[in-house]
Amino acid sequence: RSLTGGKMADAVTSQTIVDTTKRAVIKLTNLSDGSGESSVKKVDVSALNSHSDGTACSRVTIDQIWYDVGGMRVDLEWNATTNVKALMLGGSAAAGNDHGHMDFRSFGGIKNTEASGVDGDIDLTTSGHTNLDHYTIVLELRKSY
Repeated sequence: RSLTGGKMADAVTSQTIVDTTKRAVIKLTNLSDGSGESSVKKVDVSALNSHSDGTACSRVTIDQIWYDVGGMRVDLEWNATTNVKALMLGGSAAAGNDHGHMDFRSFGGIKNTEASGVDGDIDLTTSGHTNLDHYTIVLELRKSY
């Protein structure tokens, strides 16, 4: 019996692999217990390293993504007053595992939509999640100041 009244939480991690003046590489994982995630901040641009002149990072562009999603859908969202979907990964439990690599550099990357209330962060929402569904996502991000 858990101390949280029986409610557990998905086991999630976020790891910053690279954080230079020009780019950041972030790895995200989740092993679901069926509770899922809803608009959880995964990339906080204000927490990324500042430019060498001290200017804080204000936006990121998604240049590449590697992903492995099992049994759920994952929505990456530009944080705003009403979040805007940047990318959708995976499918449903019936779809099994979905994995791949997407490279957006040839056209300048997936840019923030700059919707009302934008702060530059990337949130994540899962749907269709059940116990033991999972994801591993590696984002290569280009930083703006």
